[in-house]
Amino acid sequence: MNLSLPSLKAAIRDVPDFPRPGIIFKDITPILADAALFRQAVDLFVEANRGREISRIVSVDARGFLFGAAVAYALGAGLVPVRKKGKLPWQTREASYALEYGEAVLEIHADAISPGERVVLIDDLLATGGTAAAAVGLVRGLGGCVVEAQFLVELGFLNGRKALEGVEVRSFLEC
Repeated sequence: MNLSLPSLKAAIRDVPDFPRPGIIFKDITPILADAALFRQAVDLFVEANRGREISRIVSVDARGFLFGAAVAYALGAGLVPVRKKGKLPWQTREASYALEYGEAVLEIHADAISPGERVVLIDDLLATGGTAAAAVGLVRGLGGCVVEAQFLVELGFLNGRKALEGVEVRSFLEC
């Protein structure tokens, strides 16, 4: 089935005052629940990476996992989860970062990426860029080469690309 980017964008639900007052959360669960829309979203990432010789897909806790796992499978690449502090069972490296509504710490397994491996970072949404910048820093700290950071949705008004200076950024939808 051939859908369109406007169909994906129309499925994103605005949730006011979540996770705190004043934030309008962009909820992608309607895309996940619709098989055709979910397939289209995954295909966007897959087609953007076909033929790029990607070793690992790095995906960010938690909605990034949903796209990252499907893309890694389709490309025959390894999947590296970047998780919130305390969620990974092995030796980790960590990075602190600021959210648009707080602060957090991300971790990656210390042996998840070998020096020189070509990596694509995948997450559902680019907001202020703090989460993605922390993940990029973790990958680079392990010697990985970040080919591109990719997002289904970008909140352009928050200028998150600025936090990813020096990294190629691709988003498929802007809200």
